[in-house]
Amino acid sequence: MARLEVLKTYKIYIGGAFPRTESGRYYTPKNAKGEALGNICLSSRKDVRNAVVAARKAFGGWSERAAFNRGQILYRIGEMLEGRKAQFVEELQLQGVSKAKAEKEVGVAVDRLVYYAGWCDKVSQVSGGVNAVASSHFNFSVNEPTGVVGIIADQSTSLIGLVSQIAPVIAGGNSCVVLASEEIPLCAITFAEVLNSSDVPGGVVNILTGSVDEMLKPLATHMDVNAIVYASTDASKLKEIQEYAVDNLKRVRHYSQDWMDADSQGLHFITDLMEIKTTWHPIENIGGATSSY
Repeated sequence: MARLEVLKTYKIYIGGAFPRTESGRYYTPKNAKGEALGNICLSSRKDVRNAVVAARKAFGGWSERAAFNRGQILYRIGEMLEGRKAQFVEELQLQGVSKAKAEKEVGVAVDRLVYYAGWCDKVSQVSGGVNAVASSHFNFSVNEPTGVVGIIADQSTSLIGLVSQIAPVIAGGNSCVVLASEEIPLCAITFAEVLNSSDVPGGVVNILTGSVDEMLKPLATHMDVNAIVYASTDASKLKEIQEYAVDNLKRVRHYSQDWMDADSQGLHFITDLMEIKTTWHPIENIGGATSSY
């Protein structure tokens, strides 16, 4: 008798741990050949809420880290991804990508993490600065993280879209809750394993699998989520997200592009999810000299 293959169970990633979905549900997506990809958790609204709680708890410590340390950690993620390149190539092939394209996608994903690692301690210098004012004050503009960011990952890619959306969000000091690709989710949870074995604190990145339609509303309407990133071409779903975001004035960012392209990275992907804080500092004239206090 032919042996039945034991499919891997891909669990979700919340707060630095790999729980099964609280709903107990799972689904088994298939590739173009009809081959089962694995047993994938079908996340629920409760999982979304748990992930947001974990992200909020992690946000304070992550946002207060020195920028160069966040850069070190992103670089470490790239190192760990490089070390597991063969596994990601295999999963991408299983999901219908040719070996050559799979190898290229993993390479671009590693390079993108290194790219954003280099930006971490340069964002403030490039996008902030000292402003000229007509009064006796110093006036500074600096970038601050937005907070908890919900990410609806690119549904047409398994790895590069996911990495391209997560990296700039956490480079800017935010934490995030990610809804992975529903039909090709394997690399998302394997990437969570990479995050777990790197230096990323638990809760900074939380990854959920399952029905995007089911999880979208709980994420987009959650009052403790400060921004939503959406990467797809579905105009109706984008409008739905924008309507949900009104309740607490969430910032909505929409990207629709080829994530393999070199133009799909840049400083603006970081600053899109940051706030500008302006500080006024008075100057006092003492005996003809100018000083600040």
